[in-house]
Amino acid sequence: MATTAPGPREGTVGIKQVAKAAGVSPGTVSNVLNRPERVAPATRERVEEAIRALGFVRNGSASSLRAGVGRLVGLMVHDLANPFFSSLARGVEDLMSERGYAVILCSSATSTDREHRNLRMLAEQGVRGVLVTPVDSGGPDALALLYERGIAAVMLDHAATRPQQCSVTVDDVAGGQMAVTHLLEAGARDIAYVSGPLTLRQCADRRAGARKAVELAGHGAIRDVTVGDMTPASGQEAADRLLAELPDAIFCANDLLAMGVMRTLLRQGVRVPERVLVIGYDDIEYATASAVQLSSVRQPTYRLGRIAAELLLDECDDPEGHAHQQILFQPELVVRESTRQ
Repeated sequence: MATTAPGPREGTVGIKQVAKAAGVSPGTVSNVLNRPERVAPATRERVEEAIRALGFVRNGSASSLRAGVGRLVGLMVHDLANPFFSSLARGVEDLMSERGYAVILCSSATSTDREHRNLRMLAEQGVRGVLVTPVDSGGPDALALLYERGIAAVMLDHAATRPQQCSVTVDDVAGGQMAVTHLLEAGARDIAYVSGPLTLRQCADRRAGARKAVELAGHGAIRDVTVGDMTPASGQEAADRLLAELPDAIFCANDLLAMGVMRTLLRQGVRVPERVLVIGYDDIEYATASAVQLSSVRQPTYRLGRIAAELLLDECDDPEGHAHQQILFQPELVVRESTRQ
């Protein structure tokens, strides 16, 4: 006995009905759903009104299979609790939302094993592309999984590891040099550099910049204090280690470390900046909320995320015509109470 393939459920509204109500072709409706930037605003508004009026809900997985593309992208950063990465994520998500995409957000916690697991998961979810701040020791190998599956990837807060790759980052060597030059000009000679693992590109580059500043000045010295991660608790640990022999100044690889350092110093009666100058990096929102407002090296975090997202979608939409770009922003010194004497 012959069987009949099931049709749409009774009451289900499809693209053809939306097209008829809006007075456009089904292809235009598809563009509004999948590539809204390609449709004139007046036409897009008319189609969206028809969608609302008819109660149309698209089948996301089915439409992705028919079109051969999905509406998901991945974003993987080091630490979701760090306000620097939260700001990056806002820049990415805002742009993706405007373009009709959803973002799967995950963290590597600076673990190469976790990085590999997350990238494999993102590939299995059928993402169109991935924005990733890689763990240096495993980044290029981990990304090979994406390239093998034809998934576009943009390096975020990290330089490109191959010519045919987009990246958006900040010149952290210049930022480290900027911070320590400021400390030297304020009279510091013995400067501690507090950072997370130097296997992280950001920590290593900021250290290189700090040493370059000392070399160019012809005076001063840098001593390294390396901790396990880039959190306020690790900053407190670093400050505890420095109490026995206080430096003139402390340059921290991020603001969270700097806040932890200042918390311990102030609790121990060490005055900032009168006895020790302290400067951080990133200029997160909380830099002005501490007991002593924190000097910092500012990065354009929201803009980094947004531009990286634009590059990723451009590559996804036009892989043949896409021109890979490696964009390098310059940081900015922000002087506040913690280094003013």
